[in-house]
Amino acid sequence: MKKTLKMTALAVVSAFVLAGCTHHATQGDAQLQQQAVLGINWMQESGEYDALAYQAFNTAKVAFDHAKVKKGKKKAVVVDLDETMIDNSPYAGWQIQNNKPFDGKDWTRWVDARESGAIAGAVEFNNYVNSHKGKMFYVSNRKDKNEKAGTIDDMKRLGFTGVDESSLYLKKDKSAKSARFAEIESQGYDIVLYVGDNLDDFGDATHGKLNADRRDFVAKNQAKFGKTYIVLPNPNYGGWEGGLAKDYFKGDSQSKVKARLDAIKAWSGK
Repeated sequence: MKKTLKMTALAVVSAFVLAGCTHHATQGDAQLQQQAVLGINWMQESGEYDALAYQAFNTAKVAFDHAKVKKGKKKAVVVDLDETMIDNSPYAGWQIQNNKPFDGKDWTRWVDARESGAIAGAVEFNNYVNSHKGKMFYVSNRKDKNEKAGTIDDMKRLGFTGVDESSLYLKKDKSAKSARFAEIESQGYDIVLYVGDNLDDFGDATHGKLNADRRDFVAKNQAKFGKTYIVLPNPNYGGWEGGLAKDYFKGDSQSKVKARLDAIKAWSGK
């Protein structure tokens, strides 16, 4: 009898601990998603967001037109997809409304739904390059195994030309992109322009690095921005988020909330 009571008590305590942990995690997930609201409002509602996107692609067009190609090479432009060419903000909106952290299975369901939009100016730039002696390549960390078909279908629906398996370089194992850039170049292409919303879209120099290192990369390569590197705005996610603290993405939701708050530079009020 005593043994049974002890086991019952242990089970009750364990249940309370588990419930407490679950509540803690759920509360943290809700905090993270609520912090994203204003950024998503800005992306979906503001004229300024579209203006910055048009500005980026107008700059990209000028850079493409002026770029010189190495002798014997074919002219190529490499772009990221998500929040560079494709607008996934409704997925982020769903996360906010349901207090859902990012989940790979949910993301694949979103890709399969084929309901994304095009970033302002993206289709026009894409089609300009493909019709002016250039070749667009899409180097994205969408999964090659089960997100390729939905991606191709959606991009064709949105009006992007030149989208097929030969131009699409999705993630097979590693998220770092330099190896895929090299694969494109090995086919006789000279990549004259990179377009993305993340410094990691321009190579591996900032991959997995803290934000101090990422800012240092920008400072050292400042002359390339607007000429070789074109950046789209994305306040919702990116390598910069992981750069807030060491092992940021390995932590739970509460540790991420803390890292975000700890990183803020604030006036003392005096």
